[in-house]
Amino acid sequence: MNKANVSNVSPLETNVQPSQQAINDICEWEIMHGVAIKNSDGTARHCPFSLAPMAMKRHVFENLQTVTPLITKLISRISEDHDYLQSSLVEMAKAEPFFGRLMELHEQIHGTHNAPLKAARQPLLLMRTDFMDDRVQGAKVIEFNGIAAGMGPFGQRAQQLHRYVKNQWPKEYNVWAEDKDGAAEDNACLTQLAQGIATAAHSVHAEFNDSKQPTFLMVVQDKEDNVYDQHLLEVALQEMGIRTVRRTFGQLSCQLSTGDNNRLVLQDIGGIDVVYLRAGYQYMDYFSPELAEEKCCHTLSQTRVFIEKHNVAVNATISQQLATSKTMQMLITMMPAEDFTRWGGSLDEANHIKRVLAAMLPINADTIHWFKTEAVKEEWVLKNQGEGGGHCVFGEQITERLEQLKDNEFDAWALMQRLYPHERNKPTLAVRDGEVTVVNDLVSEIGLFTAFYNDKPVTDFEGYAGYLVRSKPAQEHEGGIHSGKGILDSITLIE
Repeated sequence: MNKANVSNVSPLETNVQPSQQAINDICEWEIMHGVAIKNSDGTARHCPFSLAPMAMKRHVFENLQTVTPLITKLISRISEDHDYLQSSLVEMAKAEPFFGRLMELHEQIHGTHNAPLKAARQPLLLMRTDFMDDRVQGAKVIEFNGIAAGMGPFGQRAQQLHRYVKNQWPKEYNVWAEDKDGAAEDNACLTQLAQGIATAAHSVHAEFNDSKQPTFLMVVQDKEDNVYDQHLLEVALQEMGIRTVRRTFGQLSCQLSTGDNNRLVLQDIGGIDVVYLRAGYQYMDYFSPELAEEKCCHTLSQTRVFIEKHNVAVNATISQQLATSKTMQMLITMMPAEDFTRWGGSLDEANHIKRVLAAMLPINADTIHWFKTEAVKEEWVLKNQGEGGGHCVFGEQITERLEQLKDNEFDAWALMQRLYPHERNKPTLAVRDGEVTVVNDLVSEIGLFTAFYNDKPVTDFEGYAGYLVRSKPAQEHEGGIHSGKGILDSITLIE
């Protein structure tokens, strides 16, 4: 094991850096509790983590707890406003081939303005809204995650991990905690997400004469490495009396059928009550070289259409995926608060939401000219519609990318105000692959989960369902646990 990189760390912190025994113990706790990532050879490694939690002002976190369910209610209603989705996203769909395909699927399921159809599926919106607490403007939304919004179970485990470190290794915890006297913010994310899914499963199941357990289907990617986060959710559901199964789109393309009363039936399993997508946010999830299709990804994408034409709870519906796109985020950000009342919310709720939305701009000739001649480049980030890491462009590279874009590609992109969150007020220990590193400028991204079923909150907290914190060095652009330099974290609240 490498010793900690202790440059720019005070003598006190150097003297109490954790022993190898402590680090081994904590890493083993993670593995034992399922906080792990699967390696290609079938073994597992612990998820990278901070030794102690971040500190956050109580009033800031409580504001996010209040506003996030309001955002989810808005997205839930936009996702069922099919005319609005088709009219507002039509230009983006022309510019972005994958979303063009999603729009085609949406029309198959819901028809057009002139010939609307009623989809049988019941929407279950399990959403993660990601925030950063900007140094100047306060907490602002980074993005909405409506499909494959994972790692909620790891969020709950991270809070439990820090409680374990505080009890078992108090000296190390007290030195490295940003505020050792802060109140740990309980995080029941795993439990609340499972409760929301179970509520939907029992509701759908009750509509059929079926003596078996309610059944939950998780759609996963082939050779998935984030299986432990997923399995934690499955175990929680099993403990609630829900049977769980896992399939890829490739498997489902030949295993699904229609039962009595429009029941979705899975071969060798029976009726399905909830379909939960941890795949489907990129073309690759629908690609099967064995099919040798003239039109790429047609067969597997049609599996989603087939699912949504049945009486089954679905997360994420194609409508939800469209409603949480970057373009929809931009449209919501740009529209007056009064326009939100179209979807039934109050003006006070709309204004509350508007206060946490960072500025966004569409890409067009005028925007490009302004950016090249007047904009402060470090104040913006260029985003496309991609999910996951690696889709953002920063600083001077934005100009280069804008110059490369063709006119018909503009609507696939948007400029967003770049957020600069508070750095921790002291160095932090990060542990990755059993190795300890001192990070002097750690910043955090806070994702709040919500659970709505048929437009109603289905958790104990008005739809709020816990949180996930991912922290990273400030100079790093990618903070994902898998795709970047991110580490798991949790929150202590300070006054």
